[in-house]
Amino acid sequence: MSLSGPADRAGPDLPSRPMSTFPLGGRRVRRSGYGAMHLAGPWAVNPPADRASAIGVLRAAVAAGVDHIDTAQYYGPDVVNDLIREALYPYPPELAIVSKVGVFRDTGHDGRQLRQGIEDNLRSLRVGQLAAVNLRLPSPGRADARFDDQLAAMVRARDEGLIAGVGLSNVSLDQLRHAADGTEIVCVQNLFHLADRGSAPVLDECLRRGIAFVPFCPLGLPRGPANPVLTSPVVIGTAARLGVTPAQIALQWLLRLAPDVLLIPGTASVAHLLDNLAAEHVALDDQALRELAGVGA
Repeated sequence: MSLSGPADRAGPDLPSRPMSTFPLGGRRVRRSGYGAMHLAGPWAVNPPADRASAIGVLRAAVAAGVDHIDTAQYYGPDVVNDLIREALYPYPPELAIVSKVGVFRDTGHDGRQLRQGIEDNLRSLRVGQLAAVNLRLPSPGRADARFDDQLAAMVRARDEGLIAGVGLSNVSLDQLRHAADGTEIVCVQNLFHLADRGSAPVLDECLRRGIAFVPFCPLGLPRGPANPVLTSPVVIGTAARLGVTPAQIALQWLLRLAPDVLLIPGTASVAHLLDNLAAEHVALDDQALRELAGVGA
């Protein structure tokens, strides 16, 4: 995989190509999706300040063609899933809802916790099956016996029809290879953005295997004045020169990396949502790609 490539030539206000898609398990989804975490209160805890506005963002996303929404029952907890259900149920048949579960208490019963997390998502979203659920790890590490036990719990849930696909989140290259050698993995969510490319080997492996790679925090972390992407002079300058927003530069850069990259930027604003989706049509020229290559280096 190359972190740069030939420039598209269409202007930023005109589609440079039709909206591209990539398989997410047994279905194809638009490569620009939506991450719903920010609909909860600060730090993904408690209800939003404006519930009606949050519901409006979800409905605007689907109306704009989003068919991949990322969520988790522990956002709130239950808050974001309840918003999704209120806004979108009954769900459009093409909508892929993807969630995540993890082991948050060392009780010696990891499989039971993961199963409960999946069932909690199904309950709060009022669905019988989720398009995929990611096994969220606290940090990338070794493919050890505990990892195998957790992965086996996810496979059982898939085999029983509770989830259509098994995903991984926050994993190392070793864990990805180990898991994918033993069962089908449909997606991987890892931290990845212009200023943090540490998961590039994981992206390469996903591309080689045909697995969707879903970068979380695609616009950088943390939010605010310390954000290394949206406050980067290179990103800001490139956006100004091309007549687009810094966020659109960052998102289009990710889309160009590989065809298996699926985006789930989060926002609680309809205007920002539409700006993010419009990043699909931004054209990065050769100068932009050369300059962006040095961000975070």
